[in-house]
Amino acid sequence: MSIRHDHDRDRCEDFRSLPVILCLVTLVSVGVLLLWDARPELFPAGAHDFLAAFPLALIAFACLVYEAVRRPSRSDLVKAILLACAFLFWSANQLWPGLRWATLFNDLAIALFVFDVFLAMISRPVAIP
Repeated sequence: MSIRHDHDRDRCEDFRSLPVILCLVTLVSVGVLLLWDARPELFPAGAHDFLAAFPLALIAFACLVYEAVRRPSRSDLVKAILLACAFLFWSANQLWPGLRWATLFNDLAIALFVFDVFLAMISRPVAIP
């Protein structure tokens, strides 16, 4: 039983580095996006939509993986899912800007980001000295 417990703990410790790796890949993808801004001629036509959407989708996934590793409370998990959904809607808006639903995706992202900040503010009230 002790050996199995140690094996599970080792696997969990290996898994803990995944959110950091995902965040690093996300940062690199943001660098590529900014390179597109500086030198768009280096990229194929239409690359910007993907380059803008990819880091948003990846950070949503990284956020969920981080929370899975952290084992948050139910309310923190709900907030993380809301935040990930906001990033995914924003990503969809970037990837398919001409889609009929793009404006809805954008508006849902805005609503979820605002709701996430609201939940963060009410869950940590301001301490009055």
